[in-house]
Amino acid sequence: MRELLLFLVAVMAGGINSVAGGGLLVTFPTMIWLGIPSVTANATNTVAIWPGTLGSAWGYRRELQGVDRRVFALVVPSLIGGITGAVLLQLTPTDVFDRLVPVLILFATCLFVAQEPIQRRFNLAEAHASRSHWLSWTMVFQLAVGIYGGYFGAGIGILMLAALSLMGHTDIHQMNGVKNLLATCVNAVAAVYFVFVGLVSWPAASVMAVGALVGGIGGASLARRMGARTIRRIVIVIGFTMALSLMLRL
Repeated sequence: MRELLLFLVAVMAGGINSVAGGGLLVTFPTMIWLGIPSVTANATNTVAIWPGTLGSAWGYRRELQGVDRRVFALVVPSLIGGITGAVLLQLTPTDVFDRLVPVLILFATCLFVAQEPIQRRFNLAEAHASRSHWLSWTMVFQLAVGIYGGYFGAGIGILMLAALSLMGHTDIHQMNGVKNLLATCVNAVAAVYFVFVGLVSWPAASVMAVGALVGGIGGASLARRMGARTIRRIVIVIGFTMALSLMLRL
């Protein structure tokens, strides 16, 4: 029964991710409610969603062709940050992480709320933007994003868009392509580390990976009929509700 629920939630998350993003805000709290330890749930989520992240990066491969080559330097801090965050997660005692979870979910939900205003700001600035040469500062910022991504991960897409804006990028489609590539790097090294140290619940990860792929392909059509704005509102309500519920349980 637990595996069936995880599969259905992952299908839902896959559809949400294909339209609005934020699927982790659905899957992670569900795993907590099912009694999976928070650190294990977080590591398992990272492994389960990685195939979908890779698929998103592949889907945006054409947008990467015209991107400023400098952005690929951000792969390095993404990899370093991802593995650093994963190690920090392993070193965090479960009871400490349990207290951090509501704050992390609340932070990620707030980032999700800010997604549309941030993207509108990028689009409106496109005609007036000039290329920034702040590559070194952007790499430091991306390192911090990578650490957060390896540690928890929800909302890193918004942070990566902010990092790219520091370099003067304003084409939202190219930025999404780079964001997906960098997220794939962060999640890949974190997932490999979690597998290596044995933090992954494979029964949960396997059914969720399949469910996320099914949701990304088939569930997306239903999600699109509901509309991106409706999906976003649902995810935001779920995120704030889960954060409040987990805070009350502390």
